[in-house]
Amino acid sequence: MYRLSIVGTVIRSVLAAALLAASATTTGLRAETSAIPLPRFVSLKASPANLRVGPGVGYSVEWVFMRPGIPLEIYQQSGNWRRVRDWTGTNGWINMSLLSVRRTAVIAPWSKGDVALRNKPTFDGPVICWFEPVVGVKLKRCDGQWCRVALKSMSGFVKQTDLWGAYPGEVL
Repeated sequence: MYRLSIVGTVIRSVLAAALLAASATTTGLRAETSAIPLPRFVSLKASPANLRVGPGVGYSVEWVFMRPGIPLEIYQQSGNWRRVRDWTGTNGWINMSLLSVRRTAVIAPWSKGDVALRNKPTFDGPVICWFEPVVGVKLKRCDGQWCRVALKSMSGFVKQTDLWGAYPGEVL
């Protein structure tokens, strides 16, 4: 009786593993390795851009991005498809041809107050203007503490922790 129980447990374990492997392969959701590390930030190159529930055109469209240049975080990939999320947490699969390596950011979407754009990368640098939360900017460079950003004809420095689109401590 004890031997049958062990054999039954082994058989159930093997079947469960086979089913999990088969479902991951057929849905295209198996993990892939790449020379470019995950997660990483990119921006939306073109719009409108469909965000799908799975990695392929056979999957339904869950969301449509309408504004090029928004920052997106890639956290999974499958073939030419990238699983991304935006600062609101909206996530799904998008074809990599719709993404750009140009970096952009959003000013502190979690903030209740405005964020200073400064002339120098220091807290005592003169304030050029104040950004409201969720304003989109282009990232020019980051030193791990401050990022040089641009919006239209203005440019200056924003504390890196006040941006969604650059990791804390990341150097660009």
